[in-house]
Amino acid sequence: MDEETLPDAESLTPPYLHIAEALRDEIRDGRYPVGERIPSQAKLEERFRVSRPTVQRALRVLRQDGYIDNQRGRASEVLPWQTRNGASPSASLEPEPALEALAGYVAAAFEERDVTIDAYSLTSETLNNALTDPVRSARRGELNPSTIRVRVLLPTQDSALAIPRLVADRDDDRPLRRLRQLSRAHGITLRSMFTGLAESRSDIKISVEFRAIAVTPIQKLYLINQRLALAGYYRVQQHPVTLGDDQKKDEIYDVLGLESVLFAYRTDSAKPHSRDSLFVTESQAWFDSLWSTIAEPVPFFE
Repeated sequence: MDEETLPDAESLTPPYLHIAEALRDEIRDGRYPVGERIPSQAKLEERFRVSRPTVQRALRVLRQDGYIDNQRGRASEVLPWQTRNGASPSASLEPEPALEALAGYVAAAFEERDVTIDAYSLTSETLNNALTDPVRSARRGELNPSTIRVRVLLPTQDSALAIPRLVADRDDDRPLRRLRQLSRAHGITLRSMFTGLAESRSDIKISVEFRAIAVTPIQKLYLINQRLALAGYYRVQQHPVTLGDDQKKDEIYDVLGLESVLFAYRTDSAKPHSRDSLFVTESQAWFDSLWSTIAEPVPFFE
């Protein structure tokens, strides 16, 4: 089958939803009868000229809608029509676990010409993980954005944050020292990731910045290509960690960002005053206001 053209950068339909829609129509038209396997991920990559994560996200939509089976480790087969819920895959953006959601949307963003990612979180761990595959694909020349701009907004390193803290002694600063070490490690890793990309792809204009404000994040927010917002809550949990050299476990109150759930909101050019459109617009304005006023450079790299 000939290669197909996906929506361009101005389209509001992410590439993975376009792929899901195309395959869904082909299943309905009988091109892939019940029980027959749809093309492999490798063939779909070639057909739609996208990365593997984008294909995987499209197939996940079809599984959720009951069009293909959900068995791992084998090619997906078309299911009987009775299993299908009849919903259009582009009708809604379902809440998803943080890393799974962010990785899929970031992979889709890297299919476009210009990539912008703004992140507000306790650390950059989730973003770091979500960027690994797209950046690796860009280094191999499989993805070819012209510009990449990443801005990360974190809590200041010297703030007395509400979390994490020791359950038994709220004045013990070891949990905060541990957070600062983790945050610095994730920040350096993310910066190094893009340094490597810049060295191998001089044709891509890259900007990566970190700033901080003296606030404890109780929510996380990701803004992608100024058209999509992913928002989620940090849920405070008690769990054991090692804070000293003696390997003793101490109970702390902390948040597990990778386990949070993200809710997606996408702008609609036809409905600029819709709930989703306004949420994205207001979220971007909120982030920009913090970034340009009270946020300060993070001394990770001094």
